[in-house]
Amino acid sequence: MDTSEEKTCFCVRVFGLSEDSLQGGIQVTQDEQHRELLLQVSQEERGVSLLLVEDNRTCVLKMTITSETDSCRVGAQSFLLSRGNTSSVLCFRTCSEFQAFQRLLSQWTEPRVEHCVFDQRTEGSSALQYFQNMLQDYLRTATYQKAILLNEADFKDKIVLDVGCGTGILSFFAVQAGAKRVYAVEASAVAKHAEVLVKSNDLSDKIIVLAGKVEEVTLPEQVDVIISEPIGYMLLNERMLESYLHAKKWLRHKGMMFPTSSDIHLAPFTDEQLYMEHYVRSGFWQQTCFHGVNLSGLHSSAVDEFFKQPIVDTFDWQILMARSTKHTINFLEAKEEDLHRLEIPFVFKLSQTGLIHGLAFWFDVAFVGSRMTVWLSTAPNQPLTHWYQVRCLLQTPLFAKMGQTLSGKVQLIANKRQSYDIHINAVIDQSGFKSGNTLDLKNPFFRYA
Repeated sequence: MDTSEEKTCFCVRVFGLSEDSLQGGIQVTQDEQHRELLLQVSQEERGVSLLLVEDNRTCVLKMTITSETDSCRVGAQSFLLSRGNTSSVLCFRTCSEFQAFQRLLSQWTEPRVEHCVFDQRTEGSSALQYFQNMLQDYLRTATYQKAILLNEADFKDKIVLDVGCGTGILSFFAVQAGAKRVYAVEASAVAKHAEVLVKSNDLSDKIIVLAGKVEEVTLPEQVDVIISEPIGYMLLNERMLESYLHAKKWLRHKGMMFPTSSDIHLAPFTDEQLYMEHYVRSGFWQQTCFHGVNLSGLHSSAVDEFFKQPIVDTFDWQILMARSTKHTINFLEAKEEDLHRLEIPFVFKLSQTGLIHGLAFWFDVAFVGSRMTVWLSTAPNQPLTHWYQVRCLLQTPLFAKMGQTLSGKVQLIANKRQSYDIHINAVIDQSGFKSGNTLDLKNPFFRYA
């Protein structure tokens, strides 16, 4: 039945219930008995809104019911709601009205099927291939192991939380460093694979795999160290860093995080070949007789669409036209909301004359231990990782001379697609020439293949 045809107003009597701490029983609140009120039911984003109103339109009670609310049917036509230490019983006039109310609740509070980021980006049947690609990134895997084992004192006999553990490789490294116990949290179906590896390595007494989101699982104790690999392209893609920061609710005072901080680097670059390659991709839409159809009317839209794609590849660092600037995120201090909107101002003094085609991005992460700080860098002059580098083209290249300055800002705004919208505004200060672009980090162009 369509919910728009359902009745959404009901007459009910309300009984308040509370515990009698002296006599150890349940007490009915006397002044609530036999009051007939109007119950108005409406749908909200979070669930179902209940509004109890008296004859004079005075609101007596307002609350929202979700799939997690403590509630149940009582008898044939009554409904029990609990909030904190108090409960209320709503008694409907007839069984049919109560059944109509129940239909609304079941339709409007039915939990939505949510998929974790990993499940959204890969099929379950190819999960092991995906993780094999990451595990075979020697620099990534070896740096994590090095950071943990060289700071063995930070892990020995400690309680560790591995956020988004995947196959559990970081959990194994923590045990190698002497961890007393590791809680390995994984929201995707890969959790079952992690469990297999834990059992086959006889570490069920050390590593406890918890299937679920770190925002939702419950740990039996606080932890000394949080480890994770929450990194995407340009550091931020997939928005796993927010879950990593959320996990700090389980971290003891003065606990440690591996990684500890990160620097996002950016610098202007010149690359005429890349710019022309990207522009030529839209050439298909210049055809005036494609099976008798003129496609050229869509050419400008195709150009705009292609230029919204960040380019994931690697390049010779000599194409950079200035020293990079950086934006630092300290994971021990940052809050989740700090990552919802980042603004990175820049002023580059150009080291060469030429066309500026865009901005290049890469990142470094630091593992700050009590004995040693270990760095993992994705810079273009360092060994290549599976994160490569990311380049964002300007819609129109800017000509500048050596010694002039390029200033502006980059805004990274989180979106609901587990990624970011990138807004770039740039100007040559001496000439006043301006350019910019808006790009979709969720939809990059992979040029390295």
